[in-house]
Amino acid sequence: MESKKTKSIGKSLLVSITIAVIAICAVLGVVGYRMFSNGMDERYRTYLNDLLTMTQTQIDGDDIAACIESGRESAAFKEIQTYLDTVKESYDIEYIYIVKPLNAEATDNMMDVMSAVTAKERAEDEEFYSVKLGELTGNAYPADVAAKYLAGMDSNGTTYFINKTEYGYDYTGMVPIRDSAGNAVAVLAADVSMSAIQKTLTAYLTFVIIFTLALAGVVEFSLYRWLSNRVVSPLARLKDVSEEFVESSRTANGPDELVVADPDIHTGDEMEALSGSLSDMFDGMKRYMSDLLVTTKEKERMGTELSMAMEIQASQLPRLFPAFPERPEFDIFASMTPAKEVGGDFYDFFMVDDDHIALVMADVSGKGVPAALFMMVSRVLIKSHLQAGESPARALMSVNDQLCENNDADLFVTVWIGVMQISTGMGIAANAGHEHPAVRRAGGEYNLRVYRHSPAIGMMEGILYREHEFIMSPGDSLFVYTDGVPEATDKHDKLYGTDRMLEALNKDPGASPEQTLANVTAGIAEFVGDEEQFDDTTMLCLRYEGPQA
Repeated sequence: MESKKTKSIGKSLLVSITIAVIAICAVLGVVGYRMFSNGMDERYRTYLNDLLTMTQTQIDGDDIAACIESGRESAAFKEIQTYLDTVKESYDIEYIYIVKPLNAEATDNMMDVMSAVTAKERAEDEEFYSVKLGELTGNAYPADVAAKYLAGMDSNGTTYFINKTEYGYDYTGMVPIRDSAGNAVAVLAADVSMSAIQKTLTAYLTFVIIFTLALAGVVEFSLYRWLSNRVVSPLARLKDVSEEFVESSRTANGPDELVVADPDIHTGDEMEALSGSLSDMFDGMKRYMSDLLVTTKEKERMGTELSMAMEIQASQLPRLFPAFPERPEFDIFASMTPAKEVGGDFYDFFMVDDDHIALVMADVSGKGVPAALFMMVSRVLIKSHLQAGESPARALMSVNDQLCENNDADLFVTVWIGVMQISTGMGIAANAGHEHPAVRRAGGEYNLRVYRHSPAIGMMEGILYREHEFIMSPGDSLFVYTDGVPEATDKHDKLYGTDRMLEALNKDPGASPEQTLANVTAGIAEFVGDEEQFDDTTMLCLRYEGPQA
């Protein structure tokens, strides 16, 4: 049998570990990056706040308001310019400046007041880096950025935003400049280049990625090695050992040929316990196979003996038909189908003398070999007493007493006996607890002949048995049977019953005895289907033709 291709658990674990480690490291990297980014933002906020707060204390709001109103720079204005220049020289900032927001339109929304210039910038191009008091900025500031400056005028503290204008991409902090009356006249703003921030974040992100990949590699390698030693390799060993055992079991002729290898796993955990359990299971299966071999041989021996017993039992009953081809006065046919290898039912018919025939139908309680042995003893005793000239009732009394003598198994037999004079059709019958016979008169149908029973034989000594006379006319038929016929059971636990039996008999009431039994057998088979039967099925039919000229 071709084995189904399976995936390697080692590869599956490696892929799973890789995905898990990358996912964990990615989450840690993102969280770390967010924390670092937030930390940088907080640091720049604090940096700008301290710088602006310090610078704000050096600015005279009334003077700034006057200079903006007049358009002329005062001595105090120039001192503030010098101070701002010093701040820009001393601190890591892109710009520090004073502007007055005018509106939130798309152009001329800001007025320049002053902007710090370093010595290097003055040497390069002082006019480019400087601003003129009162000059409008044109379209240098987008409307949404101007709106943020206007909002900063109304703030009581430092406000921050990312400022993307023609002057650059900056992180801006600003505070309002107020006159002595508390009115905001301008804003003091400082810009930190976002490129510097992005550079720092990029450097950190690069570090995080490299560190994450390195950590993922180390963790993955270590975890895979650990899982390989503690899980994958032991499982592979268990798989190999199991396959060796299974393969050997397919070709082994006996338990000694089974391959039971020691997995040799010593991990000190559940894997070692599983290894021990698997070894115990293999040993148990080997012992089971040994026991099964012994049991099979014993069963085969018993089967042979039961087959022999069935043959012996069958050979004790008349089974050659036609039974009396030289006697045209009657036709007889009988059959027995045991529920098990051997059964307790039996039938018999024999000539008592040249003008009398005896008919016997009996059912021993129980099944199997004990019932078969009891059956053979009962049959021999009944036949002996009838052939000795005893009447049916007297024969039952004698056999009953003999069976009760050593009946330790408490078995009993229900029996119907009839002895008929062939020349006249006159007969005597006795019924020891057996089923009622069915009788058909010439040209009619089968009907049950119901009368009181006597007790079964083998139950108690000293029982007196009743008997009654009957007469058979030419064309009449007699059908006797055991309880296996009416008690045949279908899948719904319904019994076949005597009504269905009579229906099968009357399907062709004038049929020969052999065909009559075939009709009843077919009716039972159709009724029970595939259901297993637990009782023997035995039948006998006699058709009386009368004296022949």
